[in-house]
Amino acid sequence: MKIFIGTDHTGFEMKEELKTYLGDLGHDVFDKGAFELNPTDDYPDFIFLVAEGVVDTAPESEDEVRGIVLGGTGTGEAIEANRLLGIRTAVYYGGPIEIVKLAREHNDANILSLGARFINLEEATEAVKTFLETPFSGDERHIRRIVKLDN
Repeated sequence: MKIFIGTDHTGFEMKEELKTYLGDLGHDVFDKGAFELNPTDDYPDFIFLVAEGVVDTAPESEDEVRGIVLGGTGTGEAIEANRLLGIRTAVYYGGPIEIVKLAREHNDANILSLGARFINLEEATEAVKTFLETPFSGDERHIRRIVKLDN
């Protein structure tokens, strides 16, 4: 699977750990930044590049393409990513992992946004694992709703 990943300073350390985890699983990981811990950077600069990578690569790729973004709560990052047509970002900042599972099954979420201030690395890894392993259900009602989002 091709995975684009990005964050600002808030999720920088967690992103670095997740990159290693994803690489160890055999995924092709494309880091869109931040590339250094800089407390004055701005998440839209990196999150847009992740969303753009997912949108631009998915139609041409024989592999599945997904994105992972991180921030304080994950909310601003999801808002930024969802500005691009074809992106469906789910936010996870703790709680039942079923949230991530249903985002994939029902919404065919292609980006996972993690709230790094509210989850630890173990929880983030579990969410990423669930996000990557859960298929879209393909149910007609879910396809119909996704088409409406894109129109």
